[in-house]
Order: sequence, then structure tokens, then C-alpha cells
Amino acid sequence: MTGRRALLLIFLLTLPLVTPKVRGADEIQYFSHLRSLAFDQDVDFENEYGWFVAHDLQGLAAFRETFLERRETATGRPINFTPIGCALLWSPFYVLAHVGVLVAHAVGHAVPADGFSRPYQAAACYGSAVYGFLGLLLLHDVLKRRFAEPAATWAAAAVWLASPLLYYMSLAPGFSHANSVFAVSLLLWLALRARESGRLSDWAIAGVAGGLAGLIREQDALFLVIPAVLIASSGTGVERRLKALAALGATSALCFAPQLLVYHATNGSFAPSKLVTRKMSWASPHALETLFDPAHGLYFWSPLLLLATLGLILQAWRRRDALSLVLFGAFLMQVWINGAVESWHQAGAFGSRRFVAATPLFAFGLAAMIQALDRRRAGLAAGLVLCAWWNVGLMVQFGLKLMDRQRLEWPRVAVNQFTEVPRRLGHTTRLFFTDRERLLRETP
Repeated sequence: MTGRRALLLIFLLTLPLVTPKVRGADEIQYFSHLRSLAFDQDVDFENEYGWFVAHDLQGLAAFRETFLERRETATGRPINFTPIGCALLWSPFYVLAHVGVLVAHAVGHAVPADGFSRPYQAAACYGSAVYGFLGLLLLHDVLKRRFAEPAATWAAAAVWLASPLLYYMSLAPGFSHANSVFAVSLLLWLALRARESGRLSDWAIAGVAGGLAGLIREQDALFLVIPAVLIASSGTGVERRLKALAALGATSALCFAPQLLVYHATNGSFAPSKLVTRKMSWASPHALETLFDPAHGLYFWSPLLLLATLGLILQAWRRRDALSLVLFGAFLMQVWINGAVESWHQAGAFGSRRFVAATPLFAFGLAAMIQALDRRRAGLAAGLVLCAWWNVGLMVQFGLKLMDRQRLEWPRVAVNQFTEVPRRLGHTTRLFFTDRERLLRETP
């Protein structure tokens, strides 16, 4: 079986796990951009927030207080901390859902054509799953250029199944993270293509992908350092490099420009809300904690990513070429920006979700490590499976509230992986596919 077919098989097997419902605060904010632009042609989210709160008064009490009752001082509009990139990516799926709802109305089915009902929410959720998968295919293609099989396929599959990406492509696709993986993988794929061709037009297209990444999550614009360094290190003349950098910068800025207009409409400034920026400490006091804190750190949630990081370091040390060095540098930039956020611990979220956009970097490092350990293939495969089980087990614990959802509590979480999770897995799986509402009611 080829690598692409293996990834497609995994995608088809995980597709039934997709939860076609928008639920949490971030998900509602991302979705509200789409619904408001499509149905109201504005970026005032009062009616969108009100609809979700009315349908879950108890569960969204904190959301109502933070996002509906509080207002931006300059505009008086409800707060929205999220950019518009997800709405743009979801829009083709959303339009198809709307057409389907109109057809259903025409044949007598009473599905609300209001932009909120189940088909619309499902369109966004399945859209994220599709984009995440497309990102993995692009990533696999990048890895094949650098590493031999099966390292490329193993690495792409492992960073998917043994990291929070699986959760955000299936159980919580209303978040931005699957879309981020698509945009960053596309940026990397286009940057490598532009390096090979040397054409200014290709660098300009790569800039569009970088702007899109910033539209999905502002911090993802930092990945533009990858094409920038590849340009700077190319063997072309200074004038050619400056033109390429200008093309890259111009198209990325042009692509991101609509977000500046949305900022101004929502908070009265051509910049993110001060409610966000005031939470940033640019000295990044929590950088190491984002990686190594036992309760919240990346490597405790996803041990596989420690091996992937070691692979990044190994490649940077051995190869010392522009690509290896800039990928490791891009990882360090993500550590810095995540450590600069006041809420660095991401308590209440599954895994270190702010690192999900760095999945292409981790895949690169993991492929390097897999190739280096090729002679120990059986043991390596067993280790990858164990890491995937750890991730899936945490998803079960998180969903069933068998763990403290604010932090990893040791040794409880480790013991549950081999006691409570296997004991409950069969019953949980059956209810997940037959009666999810009952599963939620049974969850303590």
C-alpha cells in the first residue's frame, strides 16, 4: 500500500469520529464570523452569540458573561478574539450546506435555513477534517522529497494519531487547529516548490499561503520565516533575492489585509483587541513551561513530540542546511510566542493545542529520527503505536471526565490509561456511535 493510500485509509476510518457540532467558546467565535458574513453581511455577532447561548443556557453561562455581556469599548460590539481565516476556508462547505437545506425545503423537509442548524455546523466541522487531511497529504509529499519510505508515511501518520491533531480533526473540529495544519503545510510545500523553480510568481503564491496562515491564527504568520530564510540563503543575486522577499511580503500582507478591516469594525483599531494584547509578555517567561511542565507541557501530553523535536535538532546539527535550520528556528519561535501568553497552560483544552500548527515541523523531525533508527524498525513501530495509544487514551479520559480537564494529574492519569480506559472503551465506543447525548449524560 502506498503512503497516500495508507493516509487515506486512516482518514476514512477516523471520519466517523467527527463531531458535527459547534460547542465551545472559540468554536462559536470562529463560526460566528462565517454565519454573520454570510447571512447578515456584517461582523456584529450579537445574534450569533445569542443563538448559541439560548440553546445551551447552563453550559455557555461563562461564554455569555465574557463574550455577549461585555463589549468592545470603542464600538460597543460583542468581543471576538478570533480571525476570519476559518470562515473563509469553511465557506465552500457552508454554501453547499445551504444549497442542500434549500433543496430539502423544496421537497418538504423542515430544516431551518438560518445558518445555524445542524447542516451548517456539520459543514464547518467536516470542512476542518478535510483541510486537516489535505494538509497531511501536502506534508507527506514534502517528507518524501527529503526522506525515504516508510519514514515519510510513518512520520505523517504518527504525528496525526499520537498528537492533539487527531482530537481537533475529529472530536473538536470547530477549532482552528486542523485548518492551521493545512495552511502551514501548504506554505511549506509552496516554499519548497518556489525554491526549486526560483520564479518570483511562485514566491508570491507562497506569500498568499503565509497570509492565509495568519488569517487562521495570527501566530501562524511566524511560519513565514521559512520561505524568507530559504530566499535569503538561495544562491541567486542580491537583487533577485530582494525581489523575491518583496513578492513574498507583499502578497502575504495583501492576503492578511481583510483581517485589519475586521479588527477595525469589531474593536475600532487596525489591530487585535487590547483584551488580547494585554495578556502578552514578549519576554516569554513561560517558554520552558510550555514544553516541560508536568501538568500542562507539550511533551507530557504528547511524548512522541519529544522524539520529533530531537529529530529536528539532529537534522539541524547534521545537515546544517537552510531548511533544517529554519524549521528548528520556526519551532523555537512557536515556543517563544506560546510562552509569551498569560494563559500559556491552556487549561481546559485538550493537549498543547497551540503547538498543533507546528505539526509539519514535528513530522520533519520525526521522519529524520525514524530514518536514523531504521535498523530498529520493529521496536520503533511498537513505540509509535504506544504513543498513539497514549493520545487516544487521553482523549477518552478527557471526554469522559476521568481526568482533571484543567491539567494532567500524576499518577492518576497514567494509571487510568491502563485501567479505566480499557474497561470503559467498549461501552463508550458503542454509545459514541449510537447515542452521543446519552454518553454525555452518563459522563460524571
